[in-house]
Amino acid sequence: MTRIEELERLIKRHKALYYQGRPEISDSDYDALEDELKRLDPKNYALNIVGTASFSSRKIKHNQRMLSLDKTYNLDELGEWIQDREVVITPKIDGVSCSLMYENGVLKIAKTRGDGEFGEDITEKTAWIDAIPKKLEINGEVRGELFCEMETFLQLAEEMKKVELAPPSSQRNIVAGLISRKDHIELCRYLDFIAFDFIEEKASLKHEHEKFKLLKKEGFKIPYYRVVKNNAELKDEIDEIKSMMENGDMLIDGMVVGLDNLKLHHDLGQTAHHPKYKIAFKFIGQSKKTKIKKINWHSSKNGILTPVAEVEPVELSGATVTNVTLHNYGIVKQFVIKPGDTIEIIRSGEVIPKFLSVEISSSGDIEIPERCPSCEGELVVERIRLICKNKKCPERIKQGILDFISKMGIYDISEKRLLEMIRKGLVNEIPDLYRLTKEDLLSLEKTKEKLAEKLYSNIQVTKNTTLTKLLGSLGITGIGINKSEKIVHAGLDSIEKIEAAKLDDLLKVEGLAEKSANEFLKSFREKKPIIDKLINLGFIIEKNEIKNVLGGKVFALTGELSIKRNEFEDLIRKNGGVVSSSVSKNTNYLISNEDESGSSKFEKAKKYNVAIISEQDFYEMIGKNK
Repeated sequence: MTRIEELERLIKRHKALYYQGRPEISDSDYDALEDELKRLDPKNYALNIVGTASFSSRKIKHNQRMLSLDKTYNLDELGEWIQDREVVITPKIDGVSCSLMYENGVLKIAKTRGDGEFGEDITEKTAWIDAIPKKLEINGEVRGELFCEMETFLQLAEEMKKVELAPPSSQRNIVAGLISRKDHIELCRYLDFIAFDFIEEKASLKHEHEKFKLLKKEGFKIPYYRVVKNNAELKDEIDEIKSMMENGDMLIDGMVVGLDNLKLHHDLGQTAHHPKYKIAFKFIGQSKKTKIKKINWHSSKNGILTPVAEVEPVELSGATVTNVTLHNYGIVKQFVIKPGDTIEIIRSGEVIPKFLSVEISSSGDIEIPERCPSCEGELVVERIRLICKNKKCPERIKQGILDFISKMGIYDISEKRLLEMIRKGLVNEIPDLYRLTKEDLLSLEKTKEKLAEKLYSNIQVTKNTTLTKLLGSLGITGIGINKSEKIVHAGLDSIEKIEAAKLDDLLKVEGLAEKSANEFLKSFREKKPIIDKLINLGFIIEKNEIKNVLGGKVFALTGELSIKRNEFEDLIRKNGGVVSSSVSKNTNYLISNEDESGSSKFEKAKKYNVAIISEQDFYEMIGKNK
């Protein structure tokens, strides 16, 4: 942070505290800050922030209309819209759209989308938002989304209580609430901004993804984005964005898909409602009200306690919901959530049902655990999270090992069986799985000779693995299987290379942001002793060699196969094919051992004239005997 930036931050902070009647420094000390900034940057915007009230209700015409997006909830429809064109995928952030006009490199006007033709002037309010740069090296219009992250939302709620304002009801509506206020506009400093479009005075860029690179270079936060070239990559990105939706701090309600070629933007144009070169893929969401019966706190593999409400059963998106995540300690505390409350919940597709708001509050107090429910260890509050710091906590150990078992494909070890192993002292960490003898397994309940041999074999066979699978299975923070694959394919294809990697090496990996890269490096170093133990126990890490026999052809699978499905999918990938979980007109082959089937994949394969082949046909294709 430069001294000018530091002075901007200090002036905004102390001006806000002054107008709230809670000054932390004297008037003379504040004046000294302003005097210093005047010497360094006489025209700085922070010197012109007026009071704590906004008197503007001025409407300003957009140079180019800010349109809505056409939308679809159907993956096949999305595939038909994309055709065979390269597209850029970003998460669709649930906030308030905003337009920023820069002239001579300086922010002149900020406005909301409004009715698409005219927007509200919010220039004074954006002066408080640090994520909006006030000076650029370029001229033109930057469009993006104003939003509020969960942790910041909870801090804002506390601040609003202190100044005797009604606290916000939800993360979803607080942005519009702050933007429309005529007083206490200093609270807008809790808002964030992500840029998603740049409209330049002279069209020089050729591709949509170049806009994101330019905006990032100019100091804007940009969304996660990826250029997608085929149907399988599209499915991967849907999974990635659903993961952000489940685990992230900002509200996401789908994704935006835009054609990467900007010439097509010009050629296709727009309707009165939406551009023809972009579309929103929405995750079908349904919300309902239900009553909380009980709140349980579950520890994760990282020790973070997640509150989960047992609720009266309710039908949502085709499923009966009986448990709902309450996000974290901060949300429970802020909304005073307790048994007996009637709450609104939402479920989007396969995403875990989530708490939205308290509709009717019951009497009584919230119940926050004072000790870890699993190990009785001390709990600490870190910002909005409640954390058990005991690294030997049985629940932490169990969750980490269960995650490893699932991702490595170790079959027939259930949660119940693993708990028995932990209780008997046979397994206390991941490497202990590979120290188990057949005699150890025979000591488990209801385990005879044949099952013990099977369990032993299922464990031992996973010693031969790939670096991609190992990295994705160890619970390394910041990545999953998809991102671990990208890291390996980017050239970090050995333990030694990853150990020697710097942050700049990770930032070259497509789709890996700085935060995730830092988390990955830190977490990898913490997991390195486990990796060393696994190698000493006989792990053989194969090279992720890809034979391009299949030439990128897209395969879908249905019905019973002679080997486990994840093994078959690995076989497709190792031979240069792409695996898709659904059938569309971009699918080349559907593999099935049945001549006829009533499955939806079979029906779609016929509809799109996709070749239906047997498992044996596939083996012949790759030159392998069944």
